[in-house]
Amino acid sequence: YREAWDKDKTQISVPADTPVMLQSKVNALNISNKHYQKAWDEAKAKSYDIRADAISIKHAKASRDIASEYKYKETHEKQKGHYIGCPSVQDDPKLSWAARAMQLQNDRIYRKAYHDSKAQVHMPVDAMSVQAAKQGQSLVSDADYRQYIHQWTCLPDQNDVIHARQAYDLQSDAIYKSDLEWLRGIGWLPNDSPEVKRVKNAQDLLSDNVYRTPIESLKYTSVVDSPDVLLAKANAE
Repeated sequence: YREAWDKDKTQISVPADTPVMLQSKVNALNISNKHYQKAWDEAKAKSYDIRADAISIKHAKASRDIASEYKYKETHEKQKGHYIGCPSVQDDPKLSWAARAMQLQNDRIYRKAYHDSKAQVHMPVDAMSVQAAKQGQSLVSDADYRQYIHQWTCLPDQNDVIHARQAYDLQSDAIYKSDLEWLRGIGWLPNDSPEVKRVKNAQDLLSDNVYRTPIESLKYTSVVDSPDVLLAKANAE
C-alpha cells in the first residue's frame, strides 16, 4: 500500500528557475560566512606593501612609546637627584614636611605612645573614685554578703545566741526526725491482741469471697415430698 509513496518520497524534482529556488540561493549567499569573508581571505593571501613612513605606522609607534612604562618613566629617572637643591633630604623643608606628614598618617607610629602608656596607670590609692570602687566591690561581693552560721559575731554564752541555737536545733530536719529513725522497725503487736482481732474481723467482713459464696459450691438436694415432686410421681404412674 505504501510502496509507491515511499518511492516518490525520495524522488523530488524541483525546477531550478522557480522564484523560491532563486530566493533561497540569494539568501544562502547572504548568510554564507565563506562568501562574506572571501575578499578578506584573498587580501590576506597577497603580500603587504606598507611604507615605514606611513601615517598609520607612525601613529602606532607613537602610541606604543606613550603606552610603554619604560618610555613613560625615562625622563623621570634621568632627572631624579637633580631637583632637590639641598645637600640632604632633611635640609629640604618640603621633603621634611612630607616625611612628617607620612609619620603622622602612619597608624602604628600614631598609636605607639598610647600603647606604651596605657599599661602604666598611676593613681593615688586614696582617690575618691578608688574608694568608691572598693566600697562598691565590697557591697556586691558574694563572699562578704554570705555570713555563714559558724562565723559568730557575738559571745557564744549570750541569751539570744543560746536561744538561736535552740531554735536552729528545733528547726533542724535531722534532729526533728531522729526519734522517728530510732523508732522505725521496732513496733510489734501480739497476734491475740484486740487490735489484731479487730483488723482480722474487719478483713473478713470486707472479703468478697466470703461475703459472696458462689451457689455452685454449695451441696444440696431437692425435697422428696414437695407438691411438685409428688405430682410428678403421680403423673409418671
